[in-house]
Formats: sequence, C-alpha cells, structure tokens
Amino acid sequence: MANRIEQARAAVDACIREAYLRAVAAGELPEGAEIRGSVEQPKDTANGDFAANHAMASAKTMHMAPRKIAEALIAHMELGGSWFSGVEAAGPGFLNFRLSEKWYQDVLSAVESSGADYGRVDDGHGEKVMVEFVSANPTGPMTIGNARGGVLGDALASVLERAGYNVWREFYVNDAGNQVDLFGKSIEARYLQLIEGEDAVEFPDNGYHGDDIKALAKLIYERDGDKYLTVPSDERCAAFVAFGLPYNIARMQRDLERYRIHFDQWFLESSLHSSGYVAETVQLLTDAGLTYEKDGALWLRNTELGADKDEVLRRSNGFYTYYAVDIAYHRNKFIERGFDRVIDVWGADHHGHAIRFAATMRAPALGLEGRKLDFLIMQMVRLMRGDEIVKVSKRTGKALSLADLMDEIGVDACRFFFNAKPDTHLEFDLDLAVRQDSENPVYYVQYAHARICTLLAAMADSGCTVPAAADVDAALLSTPQERELIKQLAMLPEEIHLAARDYDPSRINRYVTELAARFHRFYNVCRIKDAEPAVRDARLKLADATRCAPSIGSPVAVLQVISTPASAARPEEMAYTDILYLSTRIPALAKGSTVIMMGASSPESRRNEWKQSLAVPGK
Repeated sequence: MANRIEQARAAVDACIREAYLRAVAAGELPEGAEIRGSVEQPKDTANGDFAANHAMASAKTMHMAPRKIAEALIAHMELGGSWFSGVEAAGPGFLNFRLSEKWYQDVLSAVESSGADYGRVDDGHGEKVMVEFVSANPTGPMTIGNARGGVLGDALASVLERAGYNVWREFYVNDAGNQVDLFGKSIEARYLQLIEGEDAVEFPDNGYHGDDIKALAKLIYERDGDKYLTVPSDERCAAFVAFGLPYNIARMQRDLERYRIHFDQWFLESSLHSSGYVAETVQLLTDAGLTYEKDGALWLRNTELGADKDEVLRRSNGFYTYYAVDIAYHRNKFIERGFDRVIDVWGADHHGHAIRFAATMRAPALGLEGRKLDFLIMQMVRLMRGDEIVKVSKRTGKALSLADLMDEIGVDACRFFFNAKPDTHLEFDLDLAVRQDSENPVYYVQYAHARICTLLAAMADSGCTVPAAADVDAALLSTPQERELIKQLAMLPEEIHLAARDYDPSRINRYVTELAARFHRFYNVCRIKDAEPAVRDARLKLADATRCAPSIGSPVAVLQVISTPASAARPEEMAYTDILYLSTRIPALAKGSTVIMMGASSPESRRNEWKQSLAVPGK
C-alpha cells in the first residue's frame, strides 16, 4: 500500500542522484564519487518538508566544501512533475525540499483508493508470528498487570497484522502443576469451613485467600450440598479443580471478549504433559549431554548455553518444573505448529527469566535454528486517583480486577491508557480517564470524530456531498493547518511500519492523538460551509479523509472504532465508545471463531489431534 512518506524520501534521494549525474556531465562535480546520505523530516518545517545531508556526506570523497556541492546539485535539479516545488541549500550544506500540490493531492487519492486498507504495509511478507500474552493464572481473577499485558499484546498483534504478518494470538492456560493442586486445596478448605465452621478447618498457609475462592466453594455447596464431606481429600480436590478451573477460564474469556481481545487459541498446559511432549523435550536435552543429576533432581546445563545459572528440569519427586514445561511449549510453537517468530509479552519481573530462557532456546538439540524468539517486557502499572494509589475497587471495596476497572472507566479508556510505551512505568490516572475535556486523550480523539460526523451530516442536509479526490484541487488546501493535517494522514503507513518494527504499539496512540489535534486546529481556523465552492469541497474532502483515513473504517484514524454515534452533535452526547479498538485494533479486524492451526510441520492427523486436545470445553 502507499507509504507517501517513504516514497517521498526515495524521491528526494533519486532527485539528488540524478542531479549529481547532470552536474558531473557539466564538469561541476567530480566523477566517480558515491553520492549518498539520509533524508529526514525536520521538526520545524519552516525551511522545508524534507532535509537531505548528501552534500555533507559526500564532501570527503569529493574534496569539496559541502555548501558548494549542495549549490551544484541544486543548479542541476529538475523538479518538474515531481512531488517537490522547490529545493534550497541551508546551513553547512543541507538540501531542503518543499512538497508540491501534487504530493498533497496524491495523499488524498491514496486514502480514498485504499479504503479500509489505507495504512497497510508489507514488511512481514506473510511471515507466521505468534503473540502469546496475558496467560494469566486461572486460579483467580485477572489483575491490573494482565490488563496492561492484554492491551499491549493485542495492539502489537494488530499492528503486525497491518504490517503484513500472519498473526496468531494465544493464551497459555496453566492448568497443571503445583498452583492447580493448591487451588483445589484452597477450595476444599473453604468448602469444609462452610459446613463445619471456619475455626474447625485450617486453611493452607500458602493457599489462595481471595474472596473468589470462597465464592467457588459456595457455588459447589449450593449445587451439591455436603456431598463431598466424606469423599477422600484427593478425590474431593480433583472434583473442585474440575469445577473451578473451567469456571474461572470461562470468566476470563468473557472479560477478555468484553475487553475486545479474541484469542485464536487457548492452549492448555496439561496437553503438553498428557501427550508426552514435555518428557520428549527433556529427553532431547539429555541425549545432547545438556543435563545432569544432583540431589535426585535433573538439571539443565544452562550456563554452557550462555545463561548465568543452571535450571532444574525435573524435581526429585519426579515432577517436571515450569521451566521444563516452558521449553516444551515453545518447542511446540516452532516445531509442531511452524511459527517463524514467537513474541512473548511478559511482566518486568520476568526480565531475568527471559534472558536465561533465550539462552536455553538456542540449544541446537531443540532444532530451532533460524526461528526467532522475542520478548516484550512491560513495566509495572500504578493506578492513581488524585495523589492516592488505588488498590481496591470503588464498587466492591476489594482488590481491583480487570472487570472492576472496565466497570469504572470503560473499555475505551482502559485500552488507550494501558497502551502506553511498554518499557516505561505507567501511572494510570483514573480521574483523567473519565474527564470530558481536552485533557483526556480518549475524549479528545472522540470529540474530533464527533465534529467531523456533525459537519458531514450538516453539509449533506444542505446538499453538499463529499467529492471524489480527483475532483478536488489540492492547491486550494494551502493554509499551514490544512497542509499539516494532510501530512499527518500520510504518516499512518510509516507509523504502522515503525510500531511493528519496534514492537511499540503505543505509537498509534500518539499518532491518533496528534491527528485529532491537527484536525481541531484545521477545524477552528478554516471555514468550510461559507467558503467558496471549490475551497469548501476541498476542505470537506480533507475532513472526510481524516474521518476514514487511518483506514479501519474508523474515525480520525481510529477515531471511530466501534460504535461512536455518527449523529452525536456534541461530545457530551457520545458514549465512551471504543476508540481504542484502534490503537489497539488497527483496524477492527473481525476474526472468525474457527481455530486453524498455522503451518504445523507434523502430519495432518497430528495437527487435528492438537486442535482437539487444546480446545477449552464450552468455548
């Protein structure tokens, strides 16, 4: 798709190279010199829209002053019919290019012709990428950390899709291991306390103390009474786990769907154990001489692979550790299901683990040569209300969960504010998130969309419809506010490219906020209804392009995201719709519910087995 920023840079470079050849032919520049340099967009565009440093970069090889090289190049620059109206030398030898009306016209045409695909780039060329995120422990409700990880993972997946990658979203369900055993024992204790009294039954020292455990025990008691009172403890705990885990997983799925996160796969850890895949993976490492036994446990020689310490793979009691299971799970991602790249979204407390685990996955015995494992490490979140740190829900008075937060401030605000730069600590201002003024970026963006929709509706009522780009004269869009707005529209493909390259979907937040700001400046300065017909039509086209530009069928670049009322005449009439489906879901690509295994390298029958065994019942 059209990236007019990248294409303009390439056009600047081409103009300079062609001018150099003409200058050589005229005897004004030495022959055989390599003319190269960088082309940037200066923050201050008063002197030009693109600045090139080719003259300075070539000064040493040409044995000439950069300024004289720049002047010779300008003397032989032919800009007729190009995207540039002029070029001049500045400072020690910069070449400053000004964009022509043709470029602005082409941006509006690109937005119109590309439709919902505007902004799409093809960096990924269909590369198969898995983004694994959230993967919250199913023994309790999702936390605020899960809320941030959910948005970052989903937003990153959406950006990668927009950048030409074949993306798969996955939630890893920890439905096996010590935490599940403890989950069952915690429910058991609360169940017995309901029957015999709290003082009569000791609660496990390291058990789960949350009210959600009490609620599960109460549900079981209301359904089955004291049926489990005389059942052996192991059987009782197994029954409680069989009830509690699916119940909690279903609740997480509901919360995440409400959060507008849809996973292609909920992958069960237990499937790795039942299929023998963990044992098989550990055996590969043993056969390669990368394990040893100590104190009855099996250890991985991780220091030989570049880590700072060795890791236990199998405890002395015969149970595999989480580390061993994680190796098997990632091997499954690459070997069994054929992903070219895997991105894990982890919290800051996993930073050291990520470094050690990356070393492990480089072991030749695992057969992952050429595959790419990356980690997006997000920093901690602190919720604030005024100057106070918020730890509990206003509604329930209990520890704040994702569901509580969505109830309190809405999905849009959650997604937008949590989609902050991943490597920075986040202070989430809850008061700001519900303010209805320009200080709240969510409101500010939605207000821009409301303004556009109100404008278009009013103009349609008066008989003025949005013209085609070909019928608009971009030369009439000559004010600084109009030009800056078109430039921002042109930036979307570049922002998608950079957000995907840097694993930083927060760029889209900043892009949309800046787009809204430029639209507001344009709207406040440029008359539309009372302007001359040709100017009116050009400005109406620009407003409409802003509404649908960031493609996505969303307003102001994402502005509309799911259900902002197009008829809202005033921002206070607007529901906090779901603009950050955007930032987060560029575009709001609806995924089907059918689970499709991507490019597995195993036989078809094995792929089908995996598909069936990994599905969560009742999903």
